[in-house]
Amino acid sequence: MAENDTNNAQAPVGGEASDAPQAGVLAQYVKDLSFENPNAPASMQNSSSAKPAIDVSVNVGVRKMNDEMYEVDLKISAKAENVAESGERQVAFVVELAYGTLFGIRNVQEETIKPFLLIQAPTMMFPFARRIIADATRDGGFPPLLLEPINFEALYQQQQAQEAAGGAPSPTAEDGEPAPINLN
Repeated sequence: MAENDTNNAQAPVGGEASDAPQAGVLAQYVKDLSFENPNAPASMQNSSSAKPAIDVSVNVGVRKMNDEMYEVDLKISAKAENVAESGERQVAFVVELAYGTLFGIRNVQEETIKPFLLIQAPTMMFPFARRIIADATRDGGFPPLLLEPINFEALYQQQQAQEAAGGAPSPTAEDGEPAPINLN
């Protein structure tokens, strides 16, 4: 009898479990990946021991697929330039990645969806995108580009503060969903 009571206590009562907030990854995929080595083989013979100057930009975009599914795009681009002794800059490589993830979201309050999609979602996606960038640069003949972790929450809050200071309303995409947040 005691065994039956334990099992009954674990079972959901009256559908309460279906009303709990839920969010999860449904799929992850590379939407676009580009690696360019425009000055090969000269870029591979860089006699300078100086590290190249690397410019990295990150952008997060959100698109509502249906009432319970959102696509989050994490776009990362990096450009490395070598500076010759003469001061001339030469592009070593350019790598661009558009990494997508489908998130299923159910029973989540509207005011928490945007922060989830623009903070927690890219935070979960970033390690996978970072590995793809590192592999692409390594496979291109360069040392792997290991991107530093990104604090998406601080960048989101910074953008919100800028919007509040400017008095501009929070931008929205055509379908009324959160517009991309540019994290440059």
